[in-house]
Amino acid sequence: MFTLEQIKEAHSKVQSGADFPNYIQDLIILGVKGYDTFVNNGNVEYYGVNNYTVSAEERYPEIEVAALPNKERFIEFLVMHQSGQTDYLTFCNHAAQCGIAKWRVDIIEMTCTYYDKSGNEILIEKIPD
Repeated sequence: MFTLEQIKEAHSKVQSGADFPNYIQDLIILGVKGYDTFVNNGNVEYYGVNNYTVSAEERYPEIEVAALPNKERFIEFLVMHQSGQTDYLTFCNHAAQCGIAKWRVDIIEMTCTYYDKSGNEILIEKIPD
């Protein structure tokens, strides 16, 4: 099974959203099946086979997530991030401003789904190979 240290090593190679596809490939090699990222504090829960989980504790001070989602603006911020124009913390702040409370990466389905505070799906995107 994978460890938090192995995940941190893979994540250390990520400089911007443009590096995300390579990060996913590294996680596949480790046996990660998916993970949930909580925007309000940066906590990430990774999961694998047989209900195996590893949690990375919060990474940054609490961010207030907007009560109502703004999908259109979020997509603009997402495109900026994926093209390498913003760093991770900036993206998290942008996501919070747009009402994104969490995102779930499903490595089996190769999707990333963004949710609001009520657990509603706001956007589902395919992860590039």
